[in-house]
Amino acid sequence: MIQKKTKIVATISDMRCDVDFVKSLYEAGINVVRMNSAHMTEEGFVKVMTNVRAVSSLIGIMMDTKGPEIRTTATATGEKIVVKTGDKLKVIGDLNTLSTPEQVSVSYPSIVKDVPVGSMLLIDDGETGLKVIDKTADYLLCEVQNDGTIGSRKSVNIPGVSVNLPSITAKDRRSIEIAIENKADFIAHSFVRHKQDVLDVQKILDEYNSPIKIIAKIENQEGVDNIDEIYQTAYGVMVARGDLGIEVPQENIPAIQRLLIRKAVEYKKPVIVATQMLHTMIENPRPTRAEVTDIANAVYYGTDAVMLSGETAYGKYPLEAVKAMAQICATTEQSKLDEKAIPVPFKDEEYDTTSFLSKQAVKAATQLGLTAIITDSYTGRTARTIAAFRSRCPVYAMCCSEEIARQLSVCYGINARYQESTGYTTHQHKQYFLKALNGLLDKGLIRKEDTVAYLSGSFGEGKGTSFLEINGVGRVVDAGDAFEVPVD
Repeated sequence: MIQKKTKIVATISDMRCDVDFVKSLYEAGINVVRMNSAHMTEEGFVKVMTNVRAVSSLIGIMMDTKGPEIRTTATATGEKIVVKTGDKLKVIGDLNTLSTPEQVSVSYPSIVKDVPVGSMLLIDDGETGLKVIDKTADYLLCEVQNDGTIGSRKSVNIPGVSVNLPSITAKDRRSIEIAIENKADFIAHSFVRHKQDVLDVQKILDEYNSPIKIIAKIENQEGVDNIDEIYQTAYGVMVARGDLGIEVPQENIPAIQRLLIRKAVEYKKPVIVATQMLHTMIENPRPTRAEVTDIANAVYYGTDAVMLSGETAYGKYPLEAVKAMAQICATTEQSKLDEKAIPVPFKDEEYDTTSFLSKQAVKAATQLGLTAIITDSYTGRTARTIAAFRSRCPVYAMCCSEEIARQLSVCYGINARYQESTGYTTHQHKQYFLKALNGLLDKGLIRKEDTVAYLSGSFGEGKGTSFLEINGVGRVVDAGDAFEVPVD
C-alpha cells in the first residue's frame, strides 16, 4: 500500500462489493467506504457493511442520507419530457401528480409559495434550466432556458432560495437506524444548512446511544454562510461540490473549498473534498491533467481526505482510480511547502493542554527530525488535534477500541490501530507505550535508533493529554519496566 497521509473515501455499491473487490481497493489505499442511501436498499447496505468488515475492522464505513432534496415526479408516459429553449411550462408542488410536457410536478409542496419570480430551477444537476417568469396561487410559470429533457425523479436545485423542508425524511431516519444497527462509523448528512440539521441527526443517534459521528455535507450557500456553527456541532465536514456547484456560481467553488478547509484546520475537525475528482476515470483508464491538479490542489490546501464517487461505485476502472488518487496524494504531500501551510490559530476557549502539546509535538518532529509521533487514544481527541497541525512525520494512534480507530480514518496523517488496554494505572499506562513501541518495531515502522514523541495523559482514561515525552526508541525499549512515565 502506498504510504500517504491524505485519506481516501470510496463509494461502494451493493452491485459490486464482493470481499475480493473491497480488499483490492483497501490494499490500493482506501480508508473509508461510503454508501449512498439514494441508490441502495436495506439489504444492499447490510451486504456492503458485512463485506467491508470481512476485509478489515479498521475501514471506516460512512452512510449518506438524502437530506431535504427536491425531485421531479415520475413522468406520465414513463419517458423523458423533451423541452426546447423558450418553451413555457407550469411547475407545481405535488408528489402525487405525474409530470407532463405542460406541467412538471416536484416533491416540494410549498414551491409555488416559496420561490419568487426571477428564480432559476435547475433540473438533473443543471442539465435543464427553467426560469420563473410569473406565478399564480397554483403554479409557477417557467420558461425553458436550454434544449434538454426532464426525466422522472430527477434532482431540482433552486439557487439562492432557502428550501423550507425537514432536515430528515422518513427514508433518512430508516437509513440512520440501519447504520446504527450495523455499527457504521459516520453519517454523512446531505444539504446541511445550519447546526439544527446536525442536531436533528444527533437526536436520533442519542435515542439509540450510538457513537456514530456526523459529517455535514455542505451543498448550498446557506451551509457556507453558517459554516462556523456547523463546525462547532458536527464531527467533520464534506465539501460536496456536486450540488454546491449548482446552488452557487461555479466560479465560487475554489474559494469556498479553501474556506471550508481553512475552517476545518481552525476547528481541528476533519474535512473531505468530494465530487468529480477523477470523473473521467468512470470511462477511461487514466485521469486528465486537470483532475490530477484538482486532487493535488486539495492536498496543498490541506484537506484531510478526498473522495471517489461513481469512479468506484460503477465506473469501469475502480482499482485504477484508487491507485491514481493514492499516488497523486502521496507525491503531492512530498512537495508541500511548510511556509504555505495554513496556520492553526488557538481560540481562547480552545487554548488547552491537548492543543498546546499537540502543536509542540508536530513542531518538534520537524525541528528535531523525529521519526514518528505516538499517542494512545481513548476518545480520539488528541489524534484529531495532532491531525490539524498536519505533521510531516507519521502519527500512530494506539486506540483502546476499533471503533475509535475507525473514527480516525478520515483524519490527515493518522495511522490508527487497535491495541487492547487493560486500564490506565501507572503500570498499565507504561506497558501500553512499551507494547506500542515493540509493535511498531516488529512491523518495521520505526527503528531502535529513532527518536519519537509520545503524547499521553497521566490522569486516567479519557481525561485528556497531559504530557509530551521525546525519547529514543531503543532507550525506552531496553529500559523496559524500569522506564518511567509521568504519573498523577
